[in-house]
Amino acid sequence: MTAHNDIAAAAQALREGKLVAFPTETVYGLGADATNDEAVARVYAAKGRPSFNPLIVHVASPEAAFALGEFSPEAKALAKAFWPGPLSIVVPRRPGCPVSLLASSGLESIALRVPAHSVALELLKAAARPIVAPSANPSGKISPTTAEHVRRHLKDKVAMVLDGGRCKVGVESSVMSFLGDGPKLLRHGGIPRQEIERLLGHPVAVLPHAARPHAPGQLLSHYAPHAELRLNAEAPREGEAYLGFGPLHAHGPWTLSARGDLVEAAANLFRLLHEIDATEVTRIAVAPVPHHGLGEAINDRLMRAAAPRDPA
Repeated sequence: MTAHNDIAAAAQALREGKLVAFPTETVYGLGADATNDEAVARVYAAKGRPSFNPLIVHVASPEAAFALGEFSPEAKALAKAFWPGPLSIVVPRRPGCPVSLLASSGLESIALRVPAHSVALELLKAAARPIVAPSANPSGKISPTTAEHVRRHLKDKVAMVLDGGRCKVGVESSVMSFLGDGPKLLRHGGIPRQEIERLLGHPVAVLPHAARPHAPGQLLSHYAPHAELRLNAEAPREGEAYLGFGPLHAHGPWTLSARGDLVEAAANLFRLLHEIDATEVTRIAVAPVPHHGLGEAINDRLMRAAAPRDPA
């Protein structure tokens, strides 16, 4: 596990405007001082991320989030129920909010989260400021769930990589919006939609993607390996690698979960896409995955990974 002196050094690097990759329970984040315009700009540059795609701001406690955004009673109820945890909440910015407008792509809203990982929380407390932390990978590519994934893809673009082992959840946070027109689920993620609806006591609208998003993870083409994906495949075709769901069989050595467990499948998704992509295959066939619980988040990521890509 990461040593305390590493966390202190990482916190100092953040205060100096440098980029630091660190683990959360979802994926590894590319951290920068959210109050520093230049530091936030470096995140967009390091990822090659469109500047119209907002960033999630990470803080150490719900109280710190409440100081930055205006939370409705329902938004506050979700925060108290699921933080720390894999839920991001989009709310109006408070007047005088010190977070860079670049982090919100110039919008008057802000996406906030309290991560549930000891290293992330220690770093946030040591840095003593809000930290933007999109996934620590090139924009649109497979999200990193180990420190090695970060090192391989971002190399010298980060000042430090804090190694906290493999991420437990393995898919990004769910994103809920509370911007005055009713609660909306902007991105499926680590908190299943059914749990959010159970807490709120009513269904929520789902807005899965947008051309100009007001929260991260809404772009249609996202989380993509170099190989092309074919979804809901019962078996591979010639030349395809096969990513299964359920017991291993003759189709290949990769399965999201041999016992058909969606929690395990979510945790393994990005790691296995990285692993298969490293074999330099050009096509990956993916087995059907159930659409309930965390299966909604898994299928959402797979759909985006398989979506047509913008020309380079």
